[in-house]
Amino acid sequence: MKISLCTISFRHSLVSFATIVRFALRERFDGIELWGAHAEWLATAEEREATKEQLRLMHGHGLRIAMISDYFDIATEERFAATQAKAHRLAALARWYGTTRLRTFAGPLPSCKVSPDMRREYVKRLRALSDICAQYGVTLLAETHPGTLSDDLASARTLIDEVGHGAFGINLDFLHLWEAGDDVLAAYAELQPWVHHFHLKNVSSADRLYVFEPAQVYASGSDRTGMVPLSDGALDFRPIIAAIGDSELYSSLEWFGAQPFETLAADAAWLRQLTVDGDGNGDQSSTNEGRLQPASVSE
Repeated sequence: MKISLCTISFRHSLVSFATIVRFALRERFDGIELWGAHAEWLATAEEREATKEQLRLMHGHGLRIAMISDYFDIATEERFAATQAKAHRLAALARWYGTTRLRTFAGPLPSCKVSPDMRREYVKRLRALSDICAQYGVTLLAETHPGTLSDDLASARTLIDEVGHGAFGINLDFLHLWEAGDDVLAAYAELQPWVHHFHLKNVSSADRLYVFEPAQVYASGSDRTGMVPLSDGALDFRPIIAAIGDSELYSSLEWFGAQPFETLAADAAWLRQLTVDGDGNGDQSSTNEGRLQPASVSE
């Protein structure tokens, strides 16, 4: 298992990319997941050279960009041309950063509130976005997330067949499948062939799950009570880590609460300890020595 952090954890902090890279190296992370807004800003004319220098530093120590996480509007045909242009832009950026994964949400409504005709339209647009991603060698990943077509196991599994595209897959968020009432280990077993990335986070109790609603996450003054470290929450991550510990996929620590540096470091250390004590995989992140050297950063 490869452990990555998310730059969205620092969305309300005045923290540079260089600071995040230094932290990731010091705490022996394997990857950094870039929030889409951050990915676009870091590639602007003002930041591009400094970003390339940080990417070289990362690559020299075996640290990678794990994924770009963004949101594609598939709600209406009228706005879809702009969505397609954005997909071209972000898929090209993904390759510039050296990743082949681009995360989105599968529509703006819960699956239970989407009519068959509307679902067919959403699926058609997701397939078109997958076509665009495929042109760049990138896979579009729908996150298992409330309020989308992949809000539970049944709908996510159906969506995979409906889109039916080799460049379409799943970013599996275990907490949100638990929120939907699914058995998370059974869900992973069924979705595994299409899972390309994991999101890991926890909550103190089910009645606090609303703290992860997008409006709560993005507002700087929102209540964060209930956001807890992986080891302290209502969802037991020990059997989950036992199930995915052998995976070569990135597992991003999606922390939205206070003290991101401290919490991310502690969660990463806890995960590494689990892989040593839990199933004998060993500490896969204990050293950066001996890793394959990456390709050079694109111009």
